[in-house]
Amino acid sequence: MTASTPLLVTFAAYLLLMIGIGFMAWRRTRTFDDYILGGRSLGSYVTALAAGASDMSGWLMMGLPGALYLTGASEAWIAVGLIIGAWCNWRWVAGPLRVYTERTHNALTLPDYFTHRFEDGSRLLRILSALVILVFFTIYCASGVVAGARLFESLLGIPYGQAMFWGAAVTIVYTFVGGFLAVSWTDTIQATLMIFALLLVPVFTILGAGGPAQALVLIEQVDPSRLQWIGAGGAIAVVSALAWGLGYFGQPHILARFMAADSLATIPRARRIAMTWMILCLAGAVATGFFGIAWFAAHPEVAGPVNANPERVFIALSELLFNPWIAGVLLSAILAAIMSTLSAQLLVCSSALTEDFYRGLLRPKASHRELVWFGRSMVLAVALLAIWIARDPESRVLGLVAYAWAGFGAAFGPVVLLSVFWKRMTRNGALAGVVVGALTVVLWKHTGSALYEIVPGFIAASVVIVVVSLLGKAPSAQLQARHEQVRATLSEHGY
Repeated sequence: MTASTPLLVTFAAYLLLMIGIGFMAWRRTRTFDDYILGGRSLGSYVTALAAGASDMSGWLMMGLPGALYLTGASEAWIAVGLIIGAWCNWRWVAGPLRVYTERTHNALTLPDYFTHRFEDGSRLLRILSALVILVFFTIYCASGVVAGARLFESLLGIPYGQAMFWGAAVTIVYTFVGGFLAVSWTDTIQATLMIFALLLVPVFTILGAGGPAQALVLIEQVDPSRLQWIGAGGAIAVVSALAWGLGYFGQPHILARFMAADSLATIPRARRIAMTWMILCLAGAVATGFFGIAWFAAHPEVAGPVNANPERVFIALSELLFNPWIAGVLLSAILAAIMSTLSAQLLVCSSALTEDFYRGLLRPKASHRELVWFGRSMVLAVALLAIWIARDPESRVLGLVAYAWAGFGAAFGPVVLLSVFWKRMTRNGALAGVVVGALTVVLWKHTGSALYEIVPGFIAASVVIVVVSLLGKAPSAQLQARHEQVRATLSEHGY
């Protein structure tokens, strides 16, 4: 079904606004530090919403509602796990990482932080971390390309192949031009749009199904098992869903927002804003997918496309429940979710290639202008590779996100956590953690086990970090002294 003119006009206006913000940020981008971290100038509101929007990608409005529509209430454990994990990340990682990265040669990227945190003169830790970022983020970026393609395919009635390029084009433009400031400013607008849509659509969905009580009756008529909090997978499925929360500690695009906060004092207020926004958005996504079962049961004549691909449930409800002008705003929110995360991921990949490979290994004395333009070219290169990965029309958003999320959570999560809390941790321990975490995720994925691969990956990486660190030579007195200084600063601020 091709969209109406009012819907397309609203949608196009949103896209033009995002590009305009990109060019505004371009005028503020003078150095490579500006392009990568915005000069560490983000206040609490922008820090909070930028972290939230870069976290909640197209899976929030497509993958998660689709999972609830297909399976029922048992998939809501994913949202519970994410809320717990995000709060812990804000409470125990955001502040320490903000202080530590500034004290370690003003580290701009996660590999840069690891290198200086452990004084890795061999640069092996930098290279390995950057490779993990490139591998898993390219897969993660592909999930955003798939989500954008689904949206443009639905709106414009064009083939999947063309929809991929249209869906990625605007994000590539404003990230290419404006860098971190463009990504953060647009994230703030996109986060506001997302929460508006995720509060409005489920309310009208429930009303359209006859109210909450009637909706539950309709869901039971479709399939009683969809009302059960513990589904066919049993306890393993619940543990796997809750384990999504572990992924937060290792997501470079989210951790970069913590590093870019203007001060440590910004973090507590940002945490309150971010968690309020996140809880409301996740509740809206869960409700949309769950009560969408009831709405389409009451309107079976239009349920065909959604039953064929459940990840279209939010798109279909937006088009069917609202007039075209409102629908255009709601569908722009889906694109906002896609663009906010895709842009953050493209920028982190560009940062890794520029800071950790190009400047770190090839051109240590490169000018800021040279680095910015090399970074921009890497945005384009990674985007094209992600489009190539996403070329399969049968790709599913949630599946791609789950794999990349587990990869980062297991490879970097234990390293980040222990690095900010444990002064006895060594470079070899960090190396072992990154390798074991990433490999465990990759290998476990191919076992066919029902247990989400982040669980064994996170546990294995944590154990090997502790064992290798304790078996090796203790860190230098200088490193341990710096750790104590960081912890003293944090203690003064209530950490």
